[in-house]
Amino acid sequence: MLIVIDHSSRIPIYEQIKTQIIALINSGVLSPGDKLPSLRALASELSLNFNTIKKVFAQLEADGVIESRPGAGFFVTVCAIENKNILAKAEDELRLTLTRVRDAGLSSDAALRILSEIYKKEEDQ
Repeated sequence: MLIVIDHSSRIPIYEQIKTQIIALINSGVLSPGDKLPSLRALASELSLNFNTIKKVFAQLEADGVIESRPGAGFFVTVCAIENKNILAKAEDELRLTLTRVRDAGLSSDAALRILSEIYKKEEDQ
């Protein structure tokens, strides 16, 4: 599983991992039913503390994106793609950001233009 950690980012490492796992699912790299690496294997692969990965998996499981199967590991759930919990959280974050943008004095046209530019740049990467 390809996960890249940006140690200079202000985004916490566990959030970076969680976001990337969700992106791998939504892009089809990981499919419902796929087994995820073990907590220890992923922690070792990323040179991170076991508890960081445990926190990520616990949050993903609470959101219904992955499920643990005793003795077998963690698997992507059937309802992981476009998961309602994840989409609701993303919508809340977008609303908060848009409120800040509006409060800073940016017009809706300017905000939409910038959003489109950022979105396109991200898609091109």
